[in-house]
Amino acid sequence: MTVLHLADEGEAADLAAFLSRLLHYDRSAAVRLQAAGTALAVFGRPPSFEVLAVRAVRLAKPYENGLDVTLDATVSAGELLESVDEAAATAAVPAPVTGPPWAGLLPPRGGWRQEPGLPAPDALRALVGAAVAEFRSRTRELPEERRTRAELDDIGRDIWSRTVGETRLPVRAVHAAQSLGFLRPASAASAGSAVSPASLALFSSGAWLRLRTPYGSIAVRHAGLGSLGLSVR
Repeated sequence: MTVLHLADEGEAADLAAFLSRLLHYDRSAAVRLQAAGTALAVFGRPPSFEVLAVRAVRLAKPYENGLDVTLDATVSAGELLESVDEAAATAAVPAPVTGPPWAGLLPPRGGWRQEPGLPAPDALRALVGAAVAEFRSRTRELPEERRTRAELDDIGRDIWSRTVGETRLPVRAVHAAQSLGFLRPASAASAGSAVSPASLALFSSGAWLRLRTPYGSIAVRHAGLGSLGLSVR
Protein backbone atom coordinates (compact mmCIF):
# COMPACT_ATOMS: atom_id res chain seq x y z
CA MET A 1 0.00 0.00 0.00
CA THR A 2 1.28 3.46 -0.88
CA VAL A 3 1.66 5.76 2.12
CA LEU A 4 1.70 9.54 1.76
CA HIS A 5 3.65 11.44 4.41
CA LEU A 6 2.07 14.88 4.71
CA ALA A 7 4.12 17.88 5.74
CA ASP A 8 2.43 18.26 9.14
CA GLU A 9 -0.78 17.71 11.11
CA GLY A 10 -2.28 20.89 9.64
CA GLU A 11 -1.92 19.59 6.09
CA ALA A 12 -3.56 16.33 7.13
CA ALA A 13 -6.45 18.17 8.80
CA ASP A 14 -6.99 20.41 5.77
CA LEU A 15 -6.97 17.42 3.41
CA ALA A 16 -9.52 15.63 5.61
CA ALA A 17 -11.72 18.74 5.70
CA PHE A 18 -11.60 19.09 1.91
CA LEU A 19 -12.55 15.44 1.39
CA SER A 20 -15.37 15.74 3.94
CA ARG A 21 -16.82 18.73 2.10
CA LEU A 22 -16.69 16.90 -1.23
CA LEU A 23 -18.47 13.93 0.33
CA HIS A 24 -21.14 16.25 1.70
CA TYR A 25 -22.19 16.96 -1.89
CA ASP A 26 -21.59 13.45 -3.24
CA ARG A 27 -21.31 10.47 -0.91
CA SER A 28 -19.73 8.40 -3.69
CA ALA A 29 -17.27 11.10 -4.75
CA ALA A 30 -13.99 10.17 -6.39
CA VAL A 31 -10.83 12.28 -6.44
CA ARG A 32 -7.89 12.24 -8.78
CA LEU A 33 -4.47 12.39 -7.15
CA GLN A 34 -1.41 13.68 -8.96
CA ALA A 35 1.93 14.01 -7.22
CA ALA A 36 5.61 14.34 -7.92
CA GLY A 37 8.30 14.82 -5.32
CA THR A 38 6.76 16.53 -2.30
CA ALA A 39 3.74 18.17 -3.98
CA LEU A 40 0.31 16.51 -4.18
CA ALA A 41 -2.73 17.85 -6.05
CA VAL A 42 -6.18 16.49 -5.19
CA PHE A 43 -8.89 17.12 -7.81
CA GLY A 44 -12.60 16.81 -7.10
CA ARG A 45 -15.87 17.89 -8.67
CA PRO A 46 -18.76 18.82 -6.36
CA PRO A 47 -21.74 18.21 -8.66
CA SER A 48 -23.81 21.12 -7.37
CA PHE A 49 -21.35 23.70 -8.68
CA GLU A 50 -20.14 22.37 -12.07
CA VAL A 51 -16.53 23.27 -11.31
CA LEU A 52 -13.29 21.47 -10.56
CA ALA A 53 -11.87 21.95 -7.07
CA VAL A 54 -8.14 21.50 -6.51
CA ARG A 55 -6.50 21.14 -3.11
CA ALA A 56 -2.71 21.37 -3.02
CA VAL A 57 -1.09 19.32 -0.26
CA ARG A 58 2.52 19.52 0.89
CA LEU A 59 4.29 16.22 1.46
CA ALA A 60 7.12 15.69 3.91
CA LYS A 61 8.71 13.17 1.56
CA PRO A 62 7.73 11.05 -1.44
CA TYR A 63 6.17 7.63 -1.16
CA GLU A 64 6.67 4.30 0.48
CA ASN A 65 6.12 0.80 -0.88
CA GLY A 66 6.79 1.04 -4.57
CA LEU A 67 6.24 4.60 -5.81
CA ASP A 68 9.36 6.71 -5.95
CA VAL A 69 8.75 9.13 -8.84
CA THR A 70 5.14 10.12 -9.49
CA LEU A 71 1.61 9.28 -8.42
CA ASP A 72 -1.45 9.57 -10.68
CA ALA A 73 -4.57 7.71 -9.57
CA THR A 74 -8.32 8.16 -9.23
CA VAL A 75 -9.59 6.84 -5.92
CA SER A 76 -12.63 6.90 -3.64
CA ALA A 77 -12.77 10.14 -1.64
CA GLY A 78 -14.42 8.29 1.24
CA GLU A 79 -11.73 5.60 1.41
CA LEU A 80 -8.98 8.22 1.23
CA LEU A 81 -10.62 10.19 4.04
CA GLU A 82 -10.81 7.06 6.22
CA SER A 83 -7.08 6.53 5.73
CA VAL A 84 -6.03 10.01 6.85
CA ASP A 85 -4.22 9.90 10.20
CA GLU A 86 -4.01 13.49 11.37
CA ALA A 87 -1.80 12.76 14.37
CA ALA A 88 0.73 10.87 12.25
CA ALA A 89 0.24 13.21 9.26
CA THR A 90 -0.13 10.28 6.86
CA ALA A 91 -2.66 8.97 4.39
CA ALA A 92 -2.80 5.65 2.56
CA VAL A 93 -3.70 5.70 -1.14
CA PRO A 94 -6.72 3.41 -1.72
CA ALA A 95 -7.05 1.06 -4.66
CA PRO A 96 -7.86 2.88 -7.92
CA VAL A 97 -11.46 3.13 -9.06
CA THR A 98 -13.01 3.63 -12.47
CA GLY A 99 -13.06 7.39 -12.56
CA PRO A 100 -15.92 9.62 -13.70
CA PRO A 101 -15.44 11.39 -17.07
CA TRP A 102 -14.19 14.63 -15.51
CA ALA A 103 -11.20 12.82 -13.95
CA GLY A 104 -9.62 12.47 -17.39
CA LEU A 105 -10.31 16.08 -18.35
CA LEU A 106 -8.21 18.43 -16.27
CA PRO A 107 -7.16 22.05 -16.70
CA PRO A 108 -3.79 22.65 -18.40
CA ARG A 109 -0.65 22.50 -16.29
CA GLY A 110 0.83 25.71 -17.65
CA GLY A 111 0.17 28.79 -19.73
CA TRP A 112 -1.73 30.60 -16.96
CA ARG A 113 -1.80 34.40 -16.92
CA GLN A 114 -3.28 36.59 -14.22
CA GLU A 115 -6.57 38.35 -14.95
CA PRO A 116 -7.49 41.76 -13.47
CA GLY A 117 -10.73 42.87 -11.84
CA LEU A 118 -11.18 40.30 -9.06
CA PRO A 119 -12.91 41.85 -6.00
CA ALA A 120 -11.49 41.53 -2.48
CA PRO A 121 -12.31 38.44 -0.38
CA ASP A 122 -14.91 40.25 1.75
CA ALA A 123 -16.68 41.47 -1.39
CA LEU A 124 -16.67 37.94 -2.83
CA ARG A 125 -18.23 36.51 0.33
CA ALA A 126 -20.85 39.25 0.29
CA LEU A 127 -21.58 38.49 -3.36
CA VAL A 128 -22.22 34.83 -2.56
CA GLY A 129 -24.39 35.75 0.41
CA ALA A 130 -26.51 38.05 -1.74
CA ALA A 131 -26.86 35.37 -4.44
CA VAL A 132 -27.97 32.75 -1.91
CA ALA A 133 -30.50 35.19 -0.44
CA GLU A 134 -31.85 35.99 -3.90
CA PHE A 135 -32.24 32.31 -4.74
CA ARG A 136 -34.18 31.66 -1.53
CA SER A 137 -36.37 34.73 -2.06
CA ARG A 138 -37.22 33.86 -5.65
CA THR A 139 -38.03 30.24 -4.83
CA ARG A 140 -40.26 31.27 -1.93
CA GLU A 141 -42.20 33.56 -4.26
CA LEU A 142 -43.02 30.72 -6.65
CA PRO A 143 -46.57 29.35 -6.48
CA GLU A 144 -46.62 25.79 -5.13
CA GLU A 145 -47.48 24.31 -8.51
CA ARG A 146 -44.38 25.92 -10.09
CA ARG A 147 -41.85 24.71 -7.50
CA THR A 148 -40.52 22.03 -9.80
CA ARG A 149 -36.91 20.91 -10.19
CA ALA A 150 -36.81 22.47 -13.65
CA GLU A 151 -38.04 25.83 -12.34
CA LEU A 152 -35.54 25.81 -9.47
CA ASP A 153 -32.74 24.87 -11.85
CA ASP A 154 -33.66 27.79 -14.12
CA ILE A 155 -33.49 30.23 -11.21
CA GLY A 156 -30.17 28.80 -10.06
CA ARG A 157 -28.75 28.92 -13.57
CA ASP A 158 -29.72 32.58 -13.89
CA ILE A 159 -28.08 33.54 -10.61
CA TRP A 160 -24.96 31.36 -10.56
CA SER A 161 -23.98 31.96 -14.20
CA ARG A 162 -23.62 35.70 -13.61
CA THR A 163 -20.06 36.96 -13.72
CA VAL A 164 -18.03 38.44 -10.88
CA GLY A 165 -17.14 42.13 -11.10
CA GLU A 166 -15.27 42.93 -14.32
CA THR A 167 -14.14 39.33 -14.79
CA ARG A 168 -15.53 36.37 -16.71
CA LEU A 169 -15.62 34.22 -13.57
CA PRO A 170 -19.12 32.84 -12.86
CA VAL A 171 -20.55 33.39 -9.40
CA ARG A 172 -20.90 29.61 -8.95
CA ALA A 173 -17.09 29.32 -8.86
CA VAL A 174 -16.90 31.72 -5.90
CA HIS A 175 -19.81 29.92 -4.22
CA ALA A 176 -17.88 26.65 -4.60
CA ALA A 177 -14.73 28.22 -3.17
CA GLN A 178 -16.60 29.42 -0.09
CA SER A 179 -18.51 26.16 0.38
CA LEU A 180 -15.30 24.11 0.20
CA GLY A 181 -13.47 26.28 2.75
CA PHE A 182 -11.21 28.11 0.32
CA LEU A 183 -12.46 31.62 1.28
CA ARG A 184 -12.05 31.61 5.03
CA PRO A 185 -13.08 34.81 6.82
CA ALA A 186 -10.92 36.10 9.65
CA SER A 187 -13.46 34.93 12.24
CA ALA A 188 -13.19 31.35 10.98
CA ALA A 189 -9.42 31.20 10.62
CA SER A 190 -6.51 31.39 13.00
CA ALA A 191 -4.47 34.56 13.16
CA GLY A 192 -2.62 35.16 9.93
CA SER A 193 -4.43 32.40 8.01
CA ALA A 194 -7.47 34.25 6.66
CA VAL A 195 -7.56 34.90 2.92
CA SER A 196 -6.08 38.32 2.17
CA PRO A 197 -6.55 40.32 -1.06
CA ALA A 198 -2.91 39.74 -1.95
CA SER A 199 -3.27 35.96 -1.67
CA LEU A 200 -6.33 35.76 -3.93
CA ALA A 201 -5.93 35.78 -7.72
CA LEU A 202 -7.70 34.90 -10.95
CA PHE A 203 -5.86 33.25 -13.84
CA SER A 204 -6.79 32.16 -17.35
CA SER A 205 -5.36 29.60 -19.74
CA GLY A 206 -7.16 28.97 -23.00
CA ALA A 207 -10.83 28.31 -22.23
CA TRP A 208 -10.17 27.86 -18.50
CA LEU A 209 -10.36 30.23 -15.54
CA ARG A 210 -8.83 29.43 -12.15
CA LEU A 211 -9.60 31.18 -8.87
CA ARG A 212 -6.59 30.65 -6.61
CA THR A 213 -6.62 30.98 -2.83
CA PRO A 214 -4.09 29.82 -0.21
CA TYR A 215 -6.31 26.81 0.55
CA GLY A 216 -7.12 25.60 -2.93
CA SER A 217 -8.27 26.56 -6.40
CA ILE A 218 -11.52 26.46 -8.33
CA ALA A 219 -11.22 25.86 -12.08
CA VAL A 220 -14.05 26.38 -14.54
CA ARG A 221 -14.21 26.18 -18.31
CA HIS A 222 -15.97 28.99 -20.20
CA ALA A 223 -18.11 26.60 -22.22
CA GLY A 224 -18.88 24.44 -19.18
CA LEU A 225 -17.32 21.18 -18.05
CA GLY A 226 -19.80 19.17 -20.06
CA SER A 227 -17.99 20.15 -23.27
CA LEU A 228 -15.37 17.72 -24.49
CA GLY A 229 -12.94 20.19 -26.01
CA LEU A 230 -10.34 19.46 -23.31
CA SER A 231 -6.95 17.87 -23.12
CA VAL A 232 -6.98 14.33 -21.75
CA ARG A 233 -4.27 13.32 -19.27
